Amino acid sequence: MNAVVAPEFLPTPLNTDKSALLARLVEGLQPAELYWVAAWSASLAAQAPSQSSAPLAVPSPVKAVGERLTIVYGSQTGNAKRIAEQLAERSEAAGLPVRLVRANAYPHRELAQERYLAVVISTQGEGEPPDDARGFVEFIAGKRAPKLPSLQFAVLGLGDSSYPQFCVIGRQLDARLAELGGARFAPFGETDVDVEAVAKPWLDKTLEQARDVLKSIAPAARISPLHAVSNRSTYSRERPFAATVLANQRIVARDNARDVRHVELSLAGSGLQYAPGDALGIWPSNPSVLVEQWLAALQLDGALDVTHEARTLTLTQWLTREREITRLNRSFVATLAATSGHAELIRVLQVENAADFSALLASDQPIDLLRRYPAIWKPEALVAALRPLTPRLYSIASSPQLVGDEVHLTVAVVDYEAHGSPHFGAASAFLAATDEDGKVPVFIESNERFHLPADSTRDIIMIGPGTGVAPFRAFVQERQESGASGRNWLFFGNRHFAQDFLYQVEWQEALKQGALHRLDLAFSRDQSSKTYVQDRLREQGAELYAWLQNGAHLYVCGDSAHMAKDVHAALIEVITIHGKQSPDDAKAWLNELLQQGRYARDVY
Repeated sequence: MNAVVAPEFLPTPLNTDKSALLARLVEGLQPAELYWVAAWSASLAAQAPSQSSAPLAVPSPVKAVGERLTIVYGSQTGNAKRIAEQLAERSEAAGLPVRLVRANAYPHRELAQERYLAVVISTQGEGEPPDDARGFVEFIAGKRAPKLPSLQFAVLGLGDSSYPQFCVIGRQLDARLAELGGARFAPFGETDVDVEAVAKPWLDKTLEQARDVLKSIAPAARISPLHAVSNRSTYSRERPFAATVLANQRIVARDNARDVRHVELSLAGSGLQYAPGDALGIWPSNPSVLVEQWLAALQLDGALDVTHEARTLTLTQWLTREREITRLNRSFVATLAATSGHAELIRVLQVENAADFSALLASDQPIDLLRRYPAIWKPEALVAALRPLTPRLYSIASSPQLVGDEVHLTVAVVDYEAHGSPHFGAASAFLAATDEDGKVPVFIESNERFHLPADSTRDIIMIGPGTGVAPFRAFVQERQESGASGRNWLFFGNRHFAQDFLYQVEWQEALKQGALHRLDLAFSRDQSSKTYVQDRLREQGAELYAWLQNGAHLYVCGDSAHMAKDVHAALIEVITIHGKQSPDDAKAWLNELLQQGRYARDVY
């Protein structure tokens, strides 16, 4: 492990044992987290009685818990973090004492002392919390959660109404905090994928109420936050950079029915920076052939001008660049049910038919329902009923240390036949159709919990079937370029060795060069009995457990609905068998790795 050493100009008062303990504590922390540790330590020092005739100089004391607005966020893809940061910045600008903390860094013992708390948290998949908030959610839901009669709180839930358990984690936290005795100083908010539509008014309301509840605290006593110096690009989610396509090539066999692309984009001149593990946001345009299908099915003229929320565009422009037309969601189904009056749609929306609704979301796109349940639509009502088109996030498949001002992606193109007509994915079809020298609007979405370990001597285990292998291409490149001494072990799976072995030549070369130390493969359809990456995990269980016992970091990327759950179950089996633990203890141990950041997942 790389030692954490105090600067030469700052003599340490710590003995060897305490220095080692401190080094273990701060290992792997991000700069913002280190600043928080520094401020917290200064606060403790200021409150403690002096035990030396010449105490160390410390900064001005940080406000005590309960005398400030604490903002806790749990974020899987970065949206909740972004909203929480906006609230913190606006609160600070308004002169309020505020601290911002990620859920897995929040000290649970402080909850009983909190007086003003805002929580911004997303719901993942089938009603699960983000990985960085599991411990926080379990603590508040559990028996150890304290009574909170003095707490005033506000909760914003983020989710996607394409999933049945929409914003359930936010709702559960909001209800539980009230059950523990807390009082809402702002109403619960829940956002769909159009985050800003709800987040902005919720932020306005929360900030207004926070000013009222914190007005008794003197402005002079507010926190002076420590800020890291950053060279931020002027380009962002709201102002994307037009990246030039440098390469767009198919990387599966010609006779493969599925299309997977390797896409290389230029970031030259953007100032955008990323680390392996981060994601690239893509603002797509919907396929023109799909837009034509919509206009034909609804018998509407795409050249008609449509005004919505003070903006006037042609209907074709709305459907191409501004509205979500490839993904179903509850609000659109409800509007179609009301417009068409079809009993089947009304039935499937009822609570007791949740399973049927889930099946509908999984099997159909909006165009299928428009054809199956015809209705007369006015253009203005159609645009209002559709959600805004939102960006798609792709795991970055390159290291800037190797590729410089470029960013690479691994894209599975969604293009299939169903219900007698072609179906498309918005972003993948957009990328597949963009030739070299074409432009793609992009931004960087940081994913701090999926970064490589700060200690480059640590081993890493990477599990990434299909396009889930993308970030691990970046990991191996980065570790090779930086001279990391830790070992790298990759588990990769797909359907066929001859057709779907993504980046085969690169992995084989990495093995030869020693940049990849182990490679375990699972091609599910090359034999009569299907074999998946979770089967390889069980086969290599003894060695896998030994790596974990010796401090390896574990990463999983890919499908959340099936693969991630199956891999998690296989890991519990491995720990149970080779660690000689009970299943419950194995689950607890794996959960501890998750909380420590040694088990990280980028699943979708």
